[in-house]
This record gives sequence, C-alpha cells and structure tokens, in this order.
Amino acid sequence: MVSIAAESAEIPQDLIERWRRIPVPVIVDLAAECQIDIAIRPLCPAGRQPALFGRAVTARCAAPDFGPVLRAIGVIAAGEVLVIDAAGVAEWAMIGDVLGGHLHRIGVAGIVCDGAVRDTGALAEMTGLSVYARHINPRGPIGAAGTEVNVPVTIGGCPVSSGDLIIGDDDGLAALTPAQAAALIDRAEAKLVLEAEWNRRLASDEPIGQIFGL
Repeated sequence: MVSIAAESAEIPQDLIERWRRIPVPVIVDLAAECQIDIAIRPLCPAGRQPALFGRAVTARCAAPDFGPVLRAIGVIAAGEVLVIDAAGVAEWAMIGDVLGGHLHRIGVAGIVCDGAVRDTGALAEMTGLSVYARHINPRGPIGAAGTEVNVPVTIGGCPVSSGDLIIGDDDGLAALTPAQAAALIDRAEAKLVLEAEWNRRLASDEPIGQIFGL
C-alpha cells in the first residue's frame, strides 16, 4: 500500500505571494533552522539557476529503490517542488531527464534531491525547472517497491513536510513550515526595507561607519 500522509496545514495564498520577494540569504539570516545544507547545490552556475519556489511534495527513498519518486510524480501538481530524501546516498541517481522532462512538461517548479541525479546537461536545459542535488552520478536506480510519499523527511539536516514552502536561489535553499512562514514574513519584509535603505545611503556616499553604527 502506498504511504501518503495527510497534508499539513496550508500556507494561505496571500502569504505565499509575499514570500516570493524574499531571497534565501534573508530567510537564513532570520532563522538558521530553515536552511537546507549548502552541500545540496544548484545544478546551474550562479546567474543561470532558475529561482525555486513552491510547496513540497516529499518522497523518501531507500536507494537504489526509487519507487517513492515514481509515486510522488503521480500526485505532484504544477508549481509544486519534488523533494527527494535519499539519505545523501551518492551511488545511485534517483531521477534524470526522462522523469525530469515529464515534471518540466507539467509545470513543476523544481526538484530538490538529498542524493544523486543524472542527465544533468539535459536537466539544465529545461527552462524554468530548478534542480538542486547533493551528488551527480550516471548510475540509475534499481527497483521501485518503495511507497513513502508525502511523509515527513529530512533534507540536508532540515525537516520538510508535505506542503512546506521551498525557496531556492543561487545561494542555496530554505524550507518554511506554515508556522514559520506566518511568523517570519514581517521581519523578512522589514529586512528588505533595511537593505534598500543601506543601498540608498551607500550610494549617497554617507560614511560607512555612520550607516552601520560603527
């Protein structure tokens, strides 16, 4: 029987839209516990990595079995993020260009894999599909018996549940629970305002010690 957990509390759409403006460095400055291990890296170089933003659909794999990935793809929707917990295993890729191409065609926002991916050249050419992975390995998975979909997982040391908000940019990844999304948004927006003020004052050649209270 496929293990599909009940969905977590949803993040309201108006709150999700407010988070679209917030970069990962601001999030982790405010809440380090939201940061996903920096060893899970963007597939594309800085400046070419598509931004990642969407609610998580989780798959917990016991590599080399990638059954949960197949089952998660059966329930994922456009705009969501496939989050694969492969326990950091490097020996087998959990996804490549065939399944990645299908996700791209149906409008999935991206893939986060705490494990390995393959066919990286093809994945990198899929415009708008944002891929992050701990490893790259051309060796494919073996077996599809696993069934754990939309269960709590751990990705790069960060707990992630179905429906959590996943945000990624050139610098890395963050995951926000519904409670964190609600609690942190005002401070995150205030940090953006503060940084804009710093930029304005720096551009006016105000002494740096005065700007930063040295």
